[in-house]
Amino acid sequence: MEGPKSENVSSPVNAPIPFICRRPVRVTIYLFLAAFVLWTIAWGVIPRWLDPTFEQHLKDKNVMVGMTREQVMEAWGSPYQMNVSYTDKGIRREEWVYEDWLDASTIKHRYLYFEEGKLTGGWH
Repeated sequence: MEGPKSENVSSPVNAPIPFICRRPVRVTIYLFLAAFVLWTIAWGVIPRWLDPTFEQHLKDKNVMVGMTREQVMEAWGSPYQMNVSYTDKGIRREEWVYEDWLDASTIKHRYLYFEEGKLTGGWH
C-alpha cells in the first residue's frame, strides 16, 4: 500500500522575497531616510554656524530663531501689536504681530513668538 501522496507545495523557505524586503531596497530606503534627517537638522543648524551673531541676517532684514528681542527690532522694527503671557512656571511668552499693508484693503500679517526674550518661532 502506498503512503499519502504529497503534492508539490512550496515551503515558506523557497517563497520569493517581496520587493520591499530585499536587502538593496531596504539599504536604499534607510540611506534616503538618514540623508533626509541629516538635511533637516543641517537646515536649522548650519545658518547659525555661518552667522553666529546674526550680523548678515540683520543686514538682510531677516529674522532667525535664537535672535534676541533687540536684534529682531533692528531687523524688522517694532511690531504693530505685542501680546504677553506667562506659563504656569513663570516663563514669559510674547507674540509679536506685524502688519504689512499691501494696498488699501489687503493686510499681510507676520507673527513672531518669544520665550524669555529669545525668538522661538513664527510664521507669515
